[in-house]
Amino acid sequence: MSQLNQEPIWREWFKKHGARLLLFARQQARNPADAEDIVQEAFVRIWRLYGHTGEVAPSLVYKTIRRIAIDYARKDIRRIGREEKANNFEKLELGESQWFEYTLEKQERHQALEKAIQQLPSKHQEVLMLKIWGDLTFEEIGSTLGIPLHTAASRYRHALTKLKKSLSKLPQ
Repeated sequence: MSQLNQEPIWREWFKKHGARLLLFARQQARNPADAEDIVQEAFVRIWRLYGHTGEVAPSLVYKTIRRIAIDYARKDIRRIGREEKANNFEKLELGESQWFEYTLEKQERHQALEKAIQQLPSKHQEVLMLKIWGDLTFEEIGSTLGIPLHTAASRYRHALTKLKKSLSKLPQ
């Protein structure tokens, strides 16, 4: 009877890790619209294989998100190529101009931080996201990305050094 009142194991697990997974997927995806789809696909794929016990390592889901994001990117590249060939049109660049810029100090800092992170090499971005927002250990990061744990730690240190350097130029 008590089992009826409890939430399924997967819901509890997803409440705990879902936001972090989505953040990582946003970093991995070529466009923000795909991030939620990637997380859902990765979660369902892993949960079907290992989730019946409720003991799914987040690093396994991060690894799956990364792989699915790569697949999505490949699909996009192929689709864009087909569309360009079929329609013979030039690629449109959308969203580059803004009419208004909001100058709130906090928003400027967030934008500067986001820009600084985007300027990091992707290998440093991945480690930074997994360490800070994914809350993974260097060992788990290494396993997720297929690199030694010392390489993960080194990339993390380099990322922080570069961020500190680029953000120190901002007015206090």
